[in-house]
Amino acid sequence: MREERTEVLIVGAGPVGLWTALLLAEAGIEVMIIDREERTSARSYACAVHPGILQLLARHGLADAMLERGRRVSTMAFYEGEARRAEVKLSALGGEFPFLLILPQSAFEEVLEQRLQAAGVAVRWNHRFDALAEEVEMAVATVEELGGTSTGYIVPHWETVVKHRWPVRAQFIVGADGQHSLVRQRLGIESRHVSGPDFFAAYEFVPEQQVEVEDEVRVVLDATTTNVLWPLSGNKCRWTFQLVRSELSREFPEKERRAVRLEQKHVDDRLREYVQRVTRRRAPWFGAGVKEVTWCTDVVFEQRVARQFGRNRCWLAGDAAHQTGPVGVQSMNAGFAEADSLAQRLRKVLREDAPMGTLSSYDLEQQQAWGQLLGLDGGLKAGNEANPWVKERAARILPCLPALGGDLQKLAGQLRLKSGG
Repeated sequence: MREERTEVLIVGAGPVGLWTALLLAEAGIEVMIIDREERTSARSYACAVHPGILQLLARHGLADAMLERGRRVSTMAFYEGEARRAEVKLSALGGEFPFLLILPQSAFEEVLEQRLQAAGVAVRWNHRFDALAEEVEMAVATVEELGGTSTGYIVPHWETVVKHRWPVRAQFIVGADGQHSLVRQRLGIESRHVSGPDFFAAYEFVPEQQVEVEDEVRVVLDATTTNVLWPLSGNKCRWTFQLVRSELSREFPEKERRAVRLEQKHVDDRLREYVQRVTRRRAPWFGAGVKEVTWCTDVVFEQRVARQFGRNRCWLAGDAAHQTGPVGVQSMNAGFAEADSLAQRLRKVLREDAPMGTLSSYDLEQQQAWGQLLGLDGGLKAGNEANPWVKERAARILPCLPALGGDLQKLAGQLRLKSGG
């Protein structure tokens, strides 16, 4: 039977998996990275990169390529109806990158994959992680190579099939395979559920009036929903609306626009009218209108964290280990910080003969970080000078703040909020 060996097998080639692979490869560690998809994201999911993560990328010479593709945003404002209730200034954080960088996920992943290829590592697309066996000095993953076949005669369709199946023996496995992580499932690690699921729909659009969109993210917190307006490059915007229960089955139109598709004017008009109707109701201050919806999708978020970030020779990073709301983009950015921390520990174990216990501290470190992000350490508490509106919504504001660790505390401090831990 065919068998392969590597020092580290990384499952999942999203942003966090690619970043983990790059850090290890550039440290001289043999890496294999697999993903069940055919390629990096071809969709327009918007990424928002925190100032602290931009500093991390800059240390590896990647910040400039990201900056060329993104839009800088220095302010996050909070609204309810017509009223602007509060704001935080990322510019007050100081440092080399005092802003949030918004760019398409496809561009983000493209930069990472190109750099990984330059380091001599190619992603094995159409490869799926299936099973896991743990040995004393190895972890053995069963990997499947996927292919496609056309089935049916009258109505043919494309069906995914397993072409080959073989074991990969690795000294370590990193699961960066998203919220439905098979690595986490095979390890038998459960998640601590905090809240949700919450349902959202995202719409990227061209405003009807060609006005300059301000360089700020606007968060609308009404009585029951959290919504956010993102400014994008090219005079485009993105609304992310939280769905209320009555909208799940009837009101929200669904469409994902791909690069090549037939014209669907009646669908386009319905989408445009819907976005305008919801905007008028939830954000009456937005007067630019909607000329065309260029892409949309629906997503589900929970607030949760894995009870362990791994054990022995198998570890987790990114959405495989946690998730929070979409506004502060905390899960992806935390995943980058986790990958950096985990890669440093793996290098010490593999190259400096550090004890395996070096990896155990990674779990403790991340549990503490996520205790803060999910409010498990007491959440944000309002000081005497806090705005009553902010004080009432402190728990809802926490996952909206685009920062981690000390930067999160600084942004919260601008609202007269502080960690309760």
